[in-house]
Amino acid sequence: MSYKYLTQRPVILLACLVALAMAAGCHQARSTHPLIGITSVYEPAKEKEPAKTSVPFAYVQAVADNGGVPVVLPTIDDERAMSWYLQRLDGLVLIGGDDIPPQAYGEEPHETVEVLRPERYEFERKLIARWLASGKPVLGVCLGMQFTNVVSGGTMVQDIPSEIGKTVDHRKDHRVKIESGSSLAKILGGTEASVLSNHHQAVDDLGKNLRVIARSEDGVAEAMERTEGGFGLFVQWHPEAMNDREHRDAIYGAVVRACLASKRSR
Repeated sequence: MSYKYLTQRPVILLACLVALAMAAGCHQARSTHPLIGITSVYEPAKEKEPAKTSVPFAYVQAVADNGGVPVVLPTIDDERAMSWYLQRLDGLVLIGGDDIPPQAYGEEPHETVEVLRPERYEFERKLIARWLASGKPVLGVCLGMQFTNVVSGGTMVQDIPSEIGKTVDHRKDHRVKIESGSSLAKILGGTEASVLSNHHQAVDDLGKNLRVIARSEDGVAEAMERTEGGFGLFVQWHPEAMNDREHRDAIYGAVVRACLASKRSR
């Protein structure tokens, strides 16, 4: 899917790698400010342009504003880099993007599907599987929620309007109901919220060790949490892009606090 806030400042890979090196070398800073990896958008080389790695700046800002050190992760097929991420990063944010190839969950594609670049799909598929196994904190946003479900063995509703209906417009603000007692209800301090989303797909059958904790009026799964392992929150909307800063900071602040708690226990 496309995001209206992709026009915000892109984070250039070189700057991210410099920040990564600086953060890794600063032990004192890492003790109070966890390193949080953020997945990225991969754009292949064009006729007169090199390949690019970028991320909507809202993700970076949300992590930094809540005390984390944001580290943008390039889409790269390198085992050394993958191992470094798993060893050194304290948390992970999985960002939005295009659709997961339906073949990944045993289906043929609906006509509306716009699949991820294969380079990004393969990189994030491996990263998510290994990150979940590590038990370290993770926040999945939009595609990040969907991708986690598929990697965990779940399936997808490929097109909400044609398969579920148009009762709720999932490409703008709408309300969700949150399960009482869930991690999200505790984080937001309530069982309802107004959210900003931009998607046409949704989680269908749940993957292993996941449970739905919020739904919209039409029954679409809007949030999940992990049932085993460390902190894992997955939302179908975009808290980092919302004007409601209290909502944004509640979610991203929870991730940062979970990273600090996880670091202390290791």
